[in-house]
Amino acid sequence: MIKNTLPTICFTSTLILGACQQPPSAPAQVAADTVIVNATVVTMDQAQAQASALAIRDGRYVFVGSDEGAQVFVGATTELIDLNEAMLMPGINDTHLHPVEGGTKELFECSFPFTATPEDIAAAIRQCVVEQPDATWIRGGQYASDFFVDHDIGSPRQWLDQFSGDKAVALVDDAYHNAWLNSKALELLGVDGPEDLPKGVSMANDASGRPDGIMVEAFGFLKDELSWTPEQYRAAAAHAIKLANSFGITGLKATAIGENELAAFKAIAENEGLNAHVAAAMVTPYGHREAALEISNYLALRDQYQANNFDTRFIKIFLDGVPTAARTAAMLSPYTASEAGGERHRGPLHIEPELLTKDLVALDAAGFTVKIHTAGDRSVRVTLDAIEQARQQNGRSGLRHELAHAGYVDPADLARFAELNAIPDFCPYIWFPSPIMDSVLTAVGERGEFYWPTRTLLQAGAEIAAGSDWPAAVPSLNPWPGMEALITRADPFTDGNETLWANEAVGIEEALKIFTINGAKALRAESRTGSVTVGKSADFIVLNHNLLSIDPRQISDTRVQMTYFAGQKVYEYR
Repeated sequence: MIKNTLPTICFTSTLILGACQQPPSAPAQVAADTVIVNATVVTMDQAQAQASALAIRDGRYVFVGSDEGAQVFVGATTELIDLNEAMLMPGINDTHLHPVEGGTKELFECSFPFTATPEDIAAAIRQCVVEQPDATWIRGGQYASDFFVDHDIGSPRQWLDQFSGDKAVALVDDAYHNAWLNSKALELLGVDGPEDLPKGVSMANDASGRPDGIMVEAFGFLKDELSWTPEQYRAAAAHAIKLANSFGITGLKATAIGENELAAFKAIAENEGLNAHVAAAMVTPYGHREAALEISNYLALRDQYQANNFDTRFIKIFLDGVPTAARTAAMLSPYTASEAGGERHRGPLHIEPELLTKDLVALDAAGFTVKIHTAGDRSVRVTLDAIEQARQQNGRSGLRHELAHAGYVDPADLARFAELNAIPDFCPYIWFPSPIMDSVLTAVGERGEFYWPTRTLLQAGAEIAAGSDWPAAVPSLNPWPGMEALITRADPFTDGNETLWANEAVGIEEALKIFTINGAKALRAESRTGSVTVGKSADFIVLNHNLLSIDPRQISDTRVQMTYFAGQKVYEYR
């Protein structure tokens, strides 16, 4: 990449009349802050699919077109960048992640990979105990969904006690739904039996008759009981945005966030400024619930924490769990039995259909976009029914409610997404053969392989959004392996030949749309970002190769060279 600033640049003859003739400066009222030429611009704008140059003034595109056409915007103080034909595209929008949880994991927690063995976990805990002598809690993870299927631990609680000293230990699984706690943690949480847990959260007993330490559907309980300091929340949010920028992400939907996290993002927005469009899907009570949401509380939070580039018009509802070994996603057909002769069940709904409908109708009327966690096909159907009622009672509000993790969809419900303007919120980062998928396939049974009907939904007119769900189920919010998996349906990290329902693969153009303009719509920001279009915020990335011409199995190797947000460089590869 060649970078020059006028007036010393020497132009090629394709840009100006003479090879080394200095161009005349544009008038001050026309001159741009930045002009980029000699680029392969994939705009994601149907009206102008490709270009080679663009001009930016006051954080917005004022020109998108040819190198020659860009010359009028080059003034005495314009920064002129020659990309040497490198690919430039809109920034990525991650429509489902948990940035503060990811930030705290990387900055403050006792972490180990999903592939960790018992020996690895024991070593990690021992080290963290030594490194944090004054800590009361050792928090971390993430153990694999099938960890206790693959390893005979006996009493998980007592096993942790061997290595934790006087510390309380709470570890989360790869899905972030379940947790593993030692005796000290249970003591501090006041849990001595099932009666001490909220409805919908469960824990079995070990051979001694005491809780075994594996808390099923623990996310909401632990989120309420354990917190970080305001400074830690803010540091975690800032870390996540910086990391997102390094992967080319300029828009993200922070999902299931509470007031501490809202305060952290607003503080950054009002002080340093956010280097991304951030949408906040506020958390609602997790687990079993019998009372309707108090909408006025969320309206107050929406208004209190709204800030520049921080949109609080979103809500998250958890309707079920996960279709892994935990078997807590709500399915239409029974799971396999977890043990020979064991019970077969369909998984629970956290909220009864009538209550979900009541909440959704009220939230839709109040102007909130709702993201509902729907990991099982029964929860998908129940949610589509609720959205249908909202359309009937409120009319077509234009709000595009999202079904998160809607990987299992009954054929009878496929066309309903487009009919109801409902959005499948997919996580292509985990839909290839992998340990977590092994757990899903074992639990769901023979239908398990028919997961994530991407092409079928697109053909039925649905608009799919994509999110990483980081730090749940994935080690990184890097979007490029996810994009590759969307196209190949194979493991992007090994380039193996095994695939997961390969008929549902899509092409690179469809994948780019899902990750850019569709994501902008999910952020309710499509008028401001998602494409390289005159008038929009100059949110773009420059890549090390052209995604349209490389082998799809190279997409996971994509390296972002530069990330710009609102016309300012927020990341550069060095």
